[in-house]
Amino acid sequence: MITAADLADCLGAGLLRIAVPGRDRVVHDVVLAEPGDGDGTGQPGELVLGVGVAGPDAAVALLERAARSEAACVAVRSPLAQDPRVLRAARDSRTALAELQPHVSWTHLVWLLRGVVDRAASSDALGQEARGMPSDLFALADTAAKIAEAPVTIEDAHSRVLAYSSPQDTADAARMSTIVGRRVPPRLLAHYRAAGVFRELARSDAPVLAPAGPDGTLPRLVVPVRAGGEWLGSIWVVARRPVPDDRVRRLADTASVLALHLLRLRAEADIARRMTAGALRAVLRDGVRASGVPAAATPALPPGPWRVVWLADAADPAGARPRTQVWEPVVRRFGWHQPLLTDLDGLLFCVVADAVPDGRRAPVDGEPGSLSWLRRVLSRTRSHGTGLRAAAGGPAHSPAELPRSRVEAAELGRLLTSGRLGPEPGGDGLVVLEEAWDAVVVERARAAVAAAPPLPGTPLAVLRAHDREHGTSYLPTLGAWLDHYGDPQGAAQTLRIHPNTLRYRLRRLDDVTPLDLSSPRLRLALRLQLAAWEHPGPGSGRDLPGPPGP
Repeated sequence: MITAADLADCLGAGLLRIAVPGRDRVVHDVVLAEPGDGDGTGQPGELVLGVGVAGPDAAVALLERAARSEAACVAVRSPLAQDPRVLRAARDSRTALAELQPHVSWTHLVWLLRGVVDRAASSDALGQEARGMPSDLFALADTAAKIAEAPVTIEDAHSRVLAYSSPQDTADAARMSTIVGRRVPPRLLAHYRAAGVFRELARSDAPVLAPAGPDGTLPRLVVPVRAGGEWLGSIWVVARRPVPDDRVRRLADTASVLALHLLRLRAEADIARRMTAGALRAVLRDGVRASGVPAAATPALPPGPWRVVWLADAADPAGARPRTQVWEPVVRRFGWHQPLLTDLDGLLFCVVADAVPDGRRAPVDGEPGSLSWLRRVLSRTRSHGTGLRAAAGGPAHSPAELPRSRVEAAELGRLLTSGRLGPEPGGDGLVVLEEAWDAVVVERARAAVAAAPPLPGTPLAVLRAHDREHGTSYLPTLGAWLDHYGDPQGAAQTLRIHPNTLRYRLRRLDDVTPLDLSSPRLRLALRLQLAAWEHPGPGSGRDLPGPPGP
C-alpha cells in the first residue's frame, strides 16, 4: 500500500514533489488525463497525469473531476502546480497535487511510476529487496563496453558494483577484485579520493579520467550518471588507451538511459522497504493473526527465536533526524543488507535473531541481524563517540510473541531514556531484558501505583505534609533508609549527612507517624509509593519536597 507521498519520496524532489498533500489515499494505478472524460477523471486510487493540461483553468477543472472520482492524486508540470488558483483548488477539493519538474519528460515519469506501482502491487515485493541486479543493467554494461571497446563496470554513488560487462580478457587485478567483492577495494578507493575523482563526479556532468593506481591498476574513464542534478552512480571504463571523443559522447548518452534504470531500481527498493516496514509494524503491534496482514505478505523472518530491539541515538534524544536515517546506514554498513526495521508509536524497532542455547539448530552468533552481531556493532560505533544504544525484549519463540517482546523492549528503552535504569549492564550500549528484568518489574509496579488515586491518611502523605509545612526532609531520609536498609553509613552517604544525623531524623520521623519498618511488605509499599512520587510522569502534579534540610 503506497501513497502519492511515498512515490514522490522514492523518486526524489528532483523529479516529482507533492505541492498539496490532500487525502492520504493509496495509489493503485497510473492513468493519463483525457480531455473528454466528462464528469469524472480516473478511478478511486488512481494517480492522474495531466499530460495535456496547458493552463490554470484546465488544471483546476482536472482537479475538480479527479475529486469527484476520488482519484488519489493529480500531477501537473511546474510552474503550473504553483499557480495560486491551482493550489487553492487542490486544497478545497482535498486532492493531492504533485508537481513534475520541467526537465522531466512525461514518458520517463510514466515508465518510472509504472515500475514502482507494479512492484508494490506484487506480493513478491513484500519483505524482499532486489537481491540481484536487473538484467537490464548488465545489458547496458555490455552496450557501454562495445562502445568503449573496453571492459566496463556500473557502480552506484557508494562504489558498490551494480553490473559489469562480460568481456574479461583485458581486465586488471583491481577489476577482478571489484567484481568478486561487489565493491571497489579500499586501497583503490583511497587512491581515487586522493586524486579528486569522486569530488569531480559529485559536482560535474563531465567524464573524469581516473589515474593509474597501485599494483598495476590501469587508468579509468569515469562517466557520471545523474538525474535532476543528483549523482546516482557512474560508468567505469578500463582505459588501457584513450577513448575517442565520439565514443565518450555515446557513453554519456548511455549514462542518460542508465539514470532512468537506477532511479527506477532505487524507487522500487524504497517501496519494498516501506512495505516491509509496514507489514512488520502491523505484526509488532497486533501479532500475525490480528494484524490483518496476509500470511504471504508477512516479513521474511530468519529462523527463530527472535527478539524485538528498541533503537535510539542518545546524541539526538528529541529525534531531530528520523531514527531510520540514523540506524539503517549503520546496520547496512555492517552487513545487514535486508534489515527488519520499522517505526511504531514514535519509536524505532528491529527484529533480530536470538541464539538457541540448547543446540536445536546452529547458533546465529555473529551473523548480521543477530543479537550478538548487534552488540558488536554497538561496541564498535560507540568506540568512535556515537550515542547509539539499544534495548532488547525477551525472546519470542513464535511470531505471535513478537508484540510482547516489543512491549518489553519499549519499557527498557523508557528506563534508559529517563536514567532510571542506572549504569547500563555491560556498558556496550545494549541492554537485554534478562540483565534488567528487576528494573522492569519495579517500573510496572511504580506506574500502577502512580496511576491509581492517592490513598488518604497514609504515612507518606503525613510525612509529605509535614515536610512542606515545616521544611523538614523526612521523605528523602526515609527513601535513602529504605534503599540502604540496615546500612546507616550507606544511607547517610547518599544524603550527604552524618550517620548520627540520619538516626536523629529517623527518630523524629517516627514521632510524626509511627512506622514498623521491620515489615517487608510495609517497606515495599513505602518504596513503591516514593518511587511513584519521585517519577510521577508528565502532568501528574505530584512531586517531592525541595532539597534535604536539617
